[in-house]
Amino acid sequence: MNKQLESDLNELCSSCTLFSELSESSVFLTGSTGLIGSLFIKALLTFNRKNNSNIKVYALCRSESKFKSVFNGFEDKNLIPVYSDILSITSAVLDFNIDYIVHGAAITVSKEMVEHCVETLDVAYSGTKKILEIAKDKNVKSVVYLSSMEAFGTPDSKLSEVTEKDLGYIDILSPRSSYSEGKRICETLCACYASEYNVPVKIIRLAQTLGAGIDYNDTRVTAMFARSVVENKDIILKTKGNSKRQVIYTTDAVSAILAVLLRGASGQSYTACNHETFVSIKDTASLICEKIAENKIKLLFDIQENNNFAPEVIMNLSSAKLESLGWKATVGLEEAYRRMIRSFEN
Repeated sequence: MNKQLESDLNELCSSCTLFSELSESSVFLTGSTGLIGSLFIKALLTFNRKNNSNIKVYALCRSESKFKSVFNGFEDKNLIPVYSDILSITSAVLDFNIDYIVHGAAITVSKEMVEHCVETLDVAYSGTKKILEIAKDKNVKSVVYLSSMEAFGTPDSKLSEVTEKDLGYIDILSPRSSYSEGKRICETLCACYASEYNVPVKIIRLAQTLGAGIDYNDTRVTAMFARSVVENKDIILKTKGNSKRQVIYTTDAVSAILAVLLRGASGQSYTACNHETFVSIKDTASLICEKIAENKIKLLFDIQENNNFAPEVIMNLSSAKLESLGWKATVGLEEAYRRMIRSFEN
């Protein structure tokens, strides 16, 4: 196992007391081979091994080979794969008890969101409706829907802090909006199921996640920064890097999901981010070059006119509502990158 990831999981299972509340229960997860879903499962299995808690984990996935690859080293009698597409799954084929559901299945690669925008919307809405119907039929104790900071769109720039109610502009005619609009309609769908059918579903909007467990070849800027240090290459920004938003470390994201699952109010949305990471892309890159790489690499700019990149956004998210449940982020920005870099080196 990746040593940094192993250390992270052990630290999380020792510090987060909420895991014990899942003992002797069953958890059904969608998006199980994705970053967040797989880390949540690995955390449950780590807690099982450390505490003999007998948490049964049912993991929905499409590919047997990918499932075996992602969970190599985590083989466990309590990890049971359910091979099916999210759009085909029904209560009838799930012939086992389900206490909790974590729903994370979604198309998350930006290129696919544009090229397969119809499918992106369909997986979001139809897939979420399938899961909520299962939750209703199975009379589960709690469901958490994994939304995204993209649900905020572009909030009012005059806001000093963005809360759950401060939704901003989204261009509904842009195919790329299939993801962000999909998140919004799914949040509405969750609220409707909570209101009309009393399904105990809660929503968590995750800031961009980084840390051990992310694939080395991930295309997001956080992974690119970490690879630059590992490969001793200069960081080259294609924009001025003025966009400013928070991130959240992988294990902090897992504990946040657990807090919402067990402590959140039905039909409500909660934002998960780390206030201390509200730093621009440019300043983040400078920190990495100067402090982490010890000036062995440089920050360079290659800005061209009409580069068609997304407009710069400054969005200071508030996690106060989530923190009212007793949750708090623990891993700061510099430490997050140091851990991810160690993970990449492993």
